[in-house]
Amino acid sequence: MTLTIIHQDDKLLLGMKKRGFGMGRYNGFGGKVEKDETIEEAARREVFEEVNLELIDLIQLGTIEFSWKEKSEVLEVHIFKSTKFNGIPEETEEMRPEWFDIKDIPFKKMWSDDPYWFPLFLENKKFNGKFVFDKKDQVVEHKINE
Repeated sequence: MTLTIIHQDDKLLLGMKKRGFGMGRYNGFGGKVEKDETIEEAARREVFEEVNLELIDLIQLGTIEFSWKEKSEVLEVHIFKSTKFNGIPEETEEMRPEWFDIKDIPFKKMWSDDPYWFPLFLENKKFNGKFVFDKKDQVVEHKINE
């Protein structure tokens, strides 16, 4: 899977997920890698589909494995940063984009793992990690490496 966060100066573009997995939370833009596409191609496609932006740059900063105590599913998510794009962010059926000052990131309305790795992301540091959630999507175990 992919997750792309757009970061310009002291602002982040996040999207409020309107349906499906993660509904009701702010997040970056992303999703599944389709057959016959690279992870980077998937990241670019997902951003275009979810917010109608064509990315000019795309930098992979992290890889995180997510799992749940009561499920066998493991999600491997490749986390990207983009600072340049063509277009104007537009709401789609899936996401409602919103700019946030980096001092006002809405962590309480995001996934509970985000505060652990976001500081590394903001500093352009490479990282990898593993997070385990309980049935309420709260982090119960985590490991993050720079």
